[in-house]
Amino acid sequence: QVQLVESGGGLVQAGGSLRLSCAASGSIFSDNSMGWYRQAPGKQRDLVATILSGGSTNYADSVKGRFTISRDNAKNTVSLQMNRVQPEDTAVYFCNVYQLRGNYWGQGTQVTVSS
Repeated sequence: QVQLVESGGGLVQAGGSLRLSCAASGSIFSDNSMGWYRQAPGKQRDLVATILSGGSTNYADSVKGRFTISRDNAKNTVSLQMNRVQPEDTAVYFCNVYQLRGNYWGQGTQVTVSS
């Protein structure tokens, strides 16, 4: 089993910055994908960004150039630096680990961007 604990959500003004962090524990494989997804009220959960163990990244078009995902393989952590946030970035953000034999989710952290 894998446990994920997110931190760093909150209220931020449009144009500001916020950093989300996620700590993974349990049966973490060295080869996996870690990432962030978000879900706004009444909408489906969507990809924000993912990063593979080797460092390859993938971003949603809506956040390219504003958000940066990073990971620390030694500590099993993944972070999301959110810059120039916009009201449409308001959502619950979920940490994710995808690896052989499992797809795991954190409990989510609320990000609210005021205009």
